[in-house]
Amino acid sequence: MSGSVRVKGNASEYAGASGHGGLVVIEGNASSRCGISMKGCDIVVGGSVGHVSAFMSQAGRLVVCGDADPGFGDFFSEAVFYVRGKIHSLGADAQEEPLHAADIVALGGLLKQAGFDANPRDFKRIGSARRLYHWNSEHQGEY
Repeated sequence: MSGSVRVKGNASEYAGASGHGGLVVIEGNASSRCGISMKGCDIVVGGSVGHVSAFMSQAGRLVVCGDADPGFGDFFSEAVFYVRGKIHSLGADAQEEPLHAADIVALGGLLKQAGFDANPRDFKRIGSARRLYHWNSEHQGEY
């Protein structure tokens, strides 16, 4: 709920799952499903994340300094993600959005807090398209 955790290397599946607050820093790569069901924590990954990371995240920020494997950000709502590398595919309802000045400031602060020297302008912002807030089975082919 608060404080920080630092992984000096790689992390296995589900790193930071269901985090409600605080900061998780992974200096290496994170395996599949990093940050699933985030509820307000911040996660900064120095490398890449595995498939279906950030699945069903509700609040918080996930920063990926490397690449994001397929299904990134599947079925999430109000969380925000930043990826510097290649995004292999976005999950349902995830979309790339403009990186605003406020994002650059917030991301720069988060990277500094995590101890990473990366330019926040090099990242892509991923947000929710908000099409899944009201499920309509008649339009399931659109999802």
